[in-house]
Order: sequence, then structure tokens, then C-alpha cells
Amino acid sequence: MKIDRNCMKEQALSKVPEVALIFWIIKVAATTLGETGGDAVSMSMNLGYLVGTAIFAIIFIFAVAAQIKAKQFHPFLYWTTIIATTTVGTTLADFADRSLGIGYAGGATLLFVLLMASLAIWYWSLGSVSIDTVSSPRVEMFYWVTIMFSQTLGTALGDWTADTAGLGYGGGAIVFSALLGLIVVAHYWTKISRTLLFWAAFILTRPLGAVVGDLLDKPISAGGLALSRYSASAVLLVIIIVCVLIFEQRPAKQYAL
Repeated sequence: MKIDRNCMKEQALSKVPEVALIFWIIKVAATTLGETGGDAVSMSMNLGYLVGTAIFAIIFIFAVAAQIKAKQFHPFLYWTTIIATTTVGTTLADFADRSLGIGYAGGATLLFVLLMASLAIWYWSLGSVSIDTVSSPRVEMFYWVTIMFSQTLGTALGDWTADTAGLGYGGGAIVFSALLGLIVVAHYWTKISRTLLFWAAFILTRPLGAVVGDLLDKPISAGGLALSRYSASAVLLVIIIVCVLIFEQRPAKQYAL
């Protein structure tokens, strides 16, 4: 009996979660936590952006190493690594924009170029930037570097929208929510690449989290709600933990010949 090898596909499991509604809920909560948590360490603890970046960079490196070493998808490990990318992205962007004096527009432009370069090199090297293929160490390295750039870009872009563009934190949240809404519409009613839409949504959730985080903890005089960064971070962390515990997250599936 002859077997058609072109029709035979071996199902393999990715080490990242399947993209569903709960994925985006946790992602927004994680990016908001990255903003409040990063600000808590760099500002509330008065450690500064550089020291804060060093602390979170160490956590990020260990988290990525653990994620790559893992043999299969682990929800808590994955989301710990995501939180690590968004906290280091917050302090790194603030260090570049404020301490180095690059400015929000300059920082956002530089990070956008780095992000596009990361995606381009990933695609050129492996032929795909789909999350369904994230199951080998090489692909995972591209994945996490790209995510780190996207998280850092999101902080700079959120700050630029709220401060330089003068929209404020509430206005920034409305803008990025509307853009995400357009992506949802494109997902259901157009034939635009799902991989392209995924990365666009993934990138936009970071500035949304940044402006929401600032809305929560910035002084009332600056347009915020003046909530404690520690309390806001704790509540967001609890929300993430509860979501991971209650809602089942399956690994994304890939099919290889």
C-alpha cells in the first residue's frame, strides 16, 4: 500500500499558547503589570531606570533560558517570561527615552526599526514568523527577542501618544483599543494574513497596557488615578494567576511533514 507523504503530517505541539480570547486578556493584563511593576522598581523604590533594567534583564534571561529548556508548553512559565519581557521593556524604554535623552519619538522609531529587523531576519532564516512554529530553540530565540523589542517599543509608543501627542492616558487607551478593534474586524472580515494580524495585535497590546498602567498609577495632576504601584501590580498579578488557573490554555499546533 502506497502512502502519500504529502498528505501525511505529524502533529507537533508549539511551546506557546494557542491564540484565543483568554490569551489576549492575559496579555493586556501582563503588559499593564509590566508598566506598573517596572515603575514600582525604578521610581517607587528609587532604583532608577538603569538599575531597574539590569534587574529585569537578569530575570528575563533566566526566564527565557527556562522556557527554551522546557520540553513542552507550561502556561505559568510562558506568562512569567512574557511579564519579564514587558517589565524589562518598560525600564529599558524609559532609560533610553529619558535618561539618554533620545525622546519618545526617537526611541519609538529606533525600536520599530529593531523590531522590523528582528522579524525580517527571522523570516529570512526560517521562512515563517508564525507562532505555530515555535517549538525549537532557534525559533524560540527569534520569538523572544522579537517580543522583547515589541514590548520595549510599546512603552515608548504609549508614552509618546499620551505625553508628546497630548492625548493623555485615557485618550491613548481609546486610540489603541480602537486600533485593536480594527484588527479584530480585519481578522473576521478580510483575508489579510493571520500572522501579520497577530503581530500587529501583539505589538499594540503593549502601548495599550502602558497607557492603562500609567492611568492607574500616575498622579491625578498628571491625568492618572494616583493608585499605588505596588497595589496595582499585585492586583494585576492576581488576575493573571486566576486566569491561568481557571481557563485552560492549549499549546498552539504545528504540522510538519
